[in-house]
Formats: sequence, C-alpha cells, structure tokens
Amino acid sequence: YELAIKDTTLKRRYSHEWREGWEKVDILKQTMREYPNAEWFWWLDLHTFIMEPEVSLEEYLFNNIESKAYRNLEHLNPLRIPIDSPYVDITNSPVDLVLAQDCGGFNLGSFFIRRSEWSDLLLDIWWDPAMYEQMHMQWEHKEQDAFETLYMTQPWIRERVGFVPLRAINSFPPGACSDKADDPQYFYNEKDRDFVINMAGCEWGRDCWGEMENYKALSKKLQESRWWKFW
Repeated sequence: YELAIKDTTLKRRYSHEWREGWEKVDILKQTMREYPNAEWFWWLDLHTFIMEPEVSLEEYLFNNIESKAYRNLEHLNPLRIPIDSPYVDITNSPVDLVLAQDCGGFNLGSFFIRRSEWSDLLLDIWWDPAMYEQMHMQWEHKEQDAFETLYMTQPWIRERVGFVPLRAINSFPPGACSDKADDPQYFYNEKDRDFVINMAGCEWGRDCWGEMENYKALSKKLQESRWWKFW
C-alpha cells in the first residue's frame, strides 16, 4: 500500500468561509490523479490509529466486499433516513464506497472509495459550490451533512454505497458518542482486536495526543502478545 499524507496547514484555502471539511473531497480527487493505477483509496482522519497493522485489506474487505457490506439502512439508521427509495437498483451495482455510521449518522473519519466513473461524478457533485457556499452555515458537520443529503435525495448514489459496522473500520474510544456510552457497537474492544480506532471529538475537551499514545502503546502490546504465531 502507498501512504499519502496531506498537510493543509499552510494553505487553508477555505478557512475564511468555514469550509475546511470539504478539503477531503479535493484531497481525494488530487490523490486519485497522483496514483492513476490505484483502484481503492482509504481516507483516514488525522486522529485515527490502525491498531492491527498486519491486517490485509484484501482479505479483510475487498475480496468479499459484496457480502461484507450491507446495502441499506435496516441495520442502523440514527438519522431516520427513509430506507426505501424509488429508482434504486442494487442488483447489478457494485460497491464503490464503503463507510460506517456512528451515533450521529454517517461517519467520514474512515471510509473507502473505489476509482470509477461513479466516484468521479460523486466527488464532482460533492464538491459543487451549491453545497459548500449556500449550506455551509446550516450544516453543522459540513461535508458529512452534504453527503447525507446526497444519499437521501439521489438514487444513483444509494446504488453503490455499502455500509459496515463502525467497529469494522473506525472504533471509538470512551468519550466519543457520550450519549451512547453503554452501547458496545460503537466502542473499541480490545478482546475483539478492532482494526482501527478514531479519537473522535478529542479536540473538544479531551487529550488527543494522550489518547493516541495510549492506543499506540496498547497496539504494540497486542502485537507482541502474538509473537508465537509467526514461529
């Protein structure tokens, strides 16, 4: 796998218009141009940590993506989006976008997008000025709210979106989703060796660096505990 780290601290092209969240769309389009032979792209937010670095993405997800990703919101629907939508046909539609949901709706801290004509069109529409210029003061979660609106109103987008449980690609630590603190489907489980953890909301009164260091140390301990499997 190739790793592309994007530093936006010097440009911050959209800070005066409260549009920083949309930079991930621009960054994805740019990265797709930089890696023209890559099929899948994995977006990870800054405050994420891969707890199980030896996991093969092909074995974990891509080789059997049609069966591992569910295609509607019957399993979890915190936004109460209508499950059925006219003109949606998933029978012959591949999964080109894989994401999870948390207690507040769609989670874009960790998601996968496949290169395709569909994804090119999605990114162009997602980046449309009507989204970030006209609605940026109304949408609290910026690009996330924009994508949720597109999913609700555009059948062709629904056709290629697949969902996985949050803990499959983006577990939360204690402190995130505080109103669902007793619901295990959102939070990192050491015994289950969850794949990725996201320090979601740590910049709001929590210690981002401390949490990252804590899970970094835990990951190291977990990897050392399985040394015998490789001998």
